[in-house]
Amino acid sequence: MASWSDEIPTGRRTPEGVAARLEQLILDGVFRPGQLLPSERRLCDRLNVSRASLREGLRILRSKGIIETRHGRGSMVAALLPAREQSPLMHLFRDHPRTLFDLLEVRALLEGESARLAASRGTPADRVLITRRYRELADYAASAEPIDVERLARLDHAFHLAVSQASHNPVLVHTLQSLTDLLLNSVFASVKHLYHRPGPREMINRQHARLHDAVVQGKPALARRVALEHLSSIGELLREIDAENERLERSAMRLEEWE
Repeated sequence: MASWSDEIPTGRRTPEGVAARLEQLILDGVFRPGQLLPSERRLCDRLNVSRASLREGLRILRSKGIIETRHGRGSMVAALLPAREQSPLMHLFRDHPRTLFDLLEVRALLEGESARLAASRGTPADRVLITRRYRELADYAASAEPIDVERLARLDHAFHLAVSQASHNPVLVHTLQSLTDLLLNSVFASVKHLYHRPGPREMINRQHARLHDAVVQGKPALARRVALEHLSSIGELLREIDAENERLERSAMRLEEWE
C-alpha cells in the first residue's frame, strides 16, 4: 500500500484532488476520527501541493463534515459516525449481558476475516505495528501484579485493532471501530471473568501469540482459524461460568428454603 506521503500526481493537485487524497487516507485509517492532521506545511511538503490547493481541499472536507478546524489547534478528523453513547440501541446492547455472546459471534465473523486479510495484505509497516501492540499486551500480562483489568482489556483491544487495520479494508476497519465501546465491553468481560483462572489465562496468552505469528508470517488460513478458535473458546468458557453461577444460585436458594 502506498505511503500517505506519496506525491499526488501532477494532474490531481487541484483542490478536488487534494481532498480526494485526504479522504482516502481517512478511509484507510491513516488519519482517524479525533486525530489532528499534520500541519499545513508538512501536508504541503509530503503531498507536494501548493498551500492554496491544500487550504481549498481542506475547505471541501469541512463542507462535507469530514474534518473540523479549531482556532489555535488546526484541523482534525471529525467523528464519522453518530456518538455511540447517544444511541439507544447501544444502551440496550451494553446494558443486557446476554448480548455478550451475540457480540462474540459478530467478532468471530469480522475478526476472523480481518486476520485472514491482514496475513495476506499486511505491509512490513503493518507487521511492525502488530508486533508492537502484541508485545505491549504480552509484556504487561507477564509482568503486572496485580493485573489492572481495564488496562489489559485496552491493550488486548489495541492488538486486535492493529490486526484489523492491516486488512486494508476500510469498511471492515470502520465497522469494527464503530463498535469500539461494545468490543471493549466484551474484552473486559473476558479478562475479568477468565484471566484470574490459570487455565484460561494460559489459553488466551497462547492464542494471542499464535494469532500474532500467523499474521506476521503471512499465513492467511491459519490466521483466520486461530482468530475463530480464540473467540469461540472464550465464548464457551464464559457460557460455562454463566451456567456454573446459575447452578450455585439455585443451590443457595434451595439451602435457604431449609433454614
